[in-house]
Parts: sequence; structure tokens; C-alpha cells
Amino acid sequence: MPQPYVIGRLLAIFAIACLLSAASGAPKPVKVTVIMVDYRFEPDHLTFQHDVFYRLHLENHGKETHEFTAPVFFATATIDNPDVLSNDRSEVLMQPGDKKDVFLTPHKPGTYDLRCADHDWYGMVGGITVK
Repeated sequence: MPQPYVIGRLLAIFAIACLLSAASGAPKPVKVTVIMVDYRFEPDHLTFQHDVFYRLHLENHGKETHEFTAPVFFATATIDNPDVLSNDRSEVLMQPGDKKDVFLTPHKPGTYDLRCADHDWYGMVGGITVK
């Protein structure tokens, strides 16, 4: 009969193996980067495939606060880290120098508006297409 500590070690090894197996099976997100500068998005149009897992990487290189505002797009996607969005889940607030990631899976094909809520009047607008 095995010693109790041997059984404990075998269970621990089995648990670690299960965790590693599950982690390696998780899909790696497709990275899409958007740079915000005063007063534009680079790029200003994004294309996503529906039901694909993405890492939307946002950087504010401008001197002003900017928003990545896309309420309808965010509402039709699964957001894995919703805490990065505003309280109404419509935008990501970006202070100068901020870098943030939104992990999301878009579901509904279509075209969606993208804008900076504070600077759309200045032409800081774009679009999102989900195919």
C-alpha cells in the first residue's frame, strides 16, 4: 500500500498536469492594435471575423484623454475582461500614455461606428467591420 505522502504527491502532479493541459488548449487571441493620437485612430477601420477570439490592444500616444467608443460593437461581442470598459460598457477611457487590452469575441457580422466621444466633432472617427 502506497504511503500517504506518495498519494498526495501523485494527486498534486495529476492536478498540475490537468491545469497545464487546459491552459495549452485555450485559444490564443489574435492581436489587433489601435494607436490613438490627437485626433485620429491608427488604423481608423478595423476588421474582425465573427466568433474569433481577439486581443484588442489600445494605446494612447496623444496628449489628451481619448475614448475608444463603440457601444453597439461591444454590445454584440463577448468581453472577457469587462472591467476595462466604462460602466455602461460603451467605451474604453484612455489617459495619455495608457495601454489597455480588451479580450473579446465578436459575434454579429455587420458594420459598427467607432469614435472618440470627446473628439468626434474633430474627425476622430472610424469604423469596425465584423465578417
